[in-house]
Amino acid sequence: MTSTIGFIGLGNMGGPMAVNLVKAGHRVLGFDLSEAAVSAFVEAGGEKADGVADLAGEADIIVTMLPAGKHVRQIYQGEGGILDNAKAGTLLIDSSTIDVDSARAVSAAAAGKNMPMVDAPVSGGVGGATAGTLTFMVGGSEDAFASAKPFLDIMGKTIVHAGGAGNGQAAKICNNMILGISMIAVSEAFVLAEKLGLDAQKLFDISSTASGQCWSLTSYCPVPGPLPSSPANRDYQPGFAAAMMLKDLKLAQEASSSAGAATPLGAEAAALYALYCNSGGDAKDFSGIVNFLRGT
Repeated sequence: MTSTIGFIGLGNMGGPMAVNLVKAGHRVLGFDLSEAAVSAFVEAGGEKADGVADLAGEADIIVTMLPAGKHVRQIYQGEGGILDNAKAGTLLIDSSTIDVDSARAVSAAAAGKNMPMVDAPVSGGVGGATAGTLTFMVGGSEDAFASAKPFLDIMGKTIVHAGGAGNGQAAKICNNMILGISMIAVSEAFVLAEKLGLDAQKLFDISSTASGQCWSLTSYCPVPGPLPSSPANRDYQPGFAAAMMLKDLKLAQEASSSAGAATPLGAEAAALYALYCNSGGDAKDFSGIVNFLRGT
């Protein structure tokens, strides 16, 4: 069945996600503050929405992909926003990566308007968004998840229901805290190996089949050579920018403070990525932190 979908946030991730919904045969109304992003979306077959209020009033499903919790709160709960203008029963999908508290607050407000909602942050980068192979970590009720899944299936390959409202965000930031910590550990090991005269390829060959094996090593090796597909072989052009990793690590620290959880390694990872970003690495791939640790 063809649905009318409103998509707000047509940037590097949201743009290709919205286009995949168009390709699947849905009518998609797009809105973004960037005229260039809207033009690219229209060229791909989408329709330009006149504004948030018009989009919300016309859509059966609304998907948002926004930078931070304050933007999500504003677009949903602000005057003239989604909750003021959407019809009761409209399905809401927020694929932004934001703080857990904001996700749960917006979901509760949506429930008060009889609008089912899921928080569905993604993993997989721009390549996954374009190819429709993203991983969605989804928080919300069983019924809301069941309603959202057919649309998430169009945009992604792996769709996991993580539990109630906010749990999609919780899963995303916990996963990326693991990733940030492990990338620093792998990078430190390669820097130490260099100092000790151990060839990077030899360390990779050994650790990739030994107890040091992890995704940051075997799928995203931070030094050139051992893994030709890694950003290290493209001057650390980002698959996942360091600035985005820092954002997620900060969200993890906000959540750990709110929940009273001890995350000392997460805190140290956030501090190191802040130093790396402030030294000019923010637009580089997050694996480029190896050069910061190397002192180059």
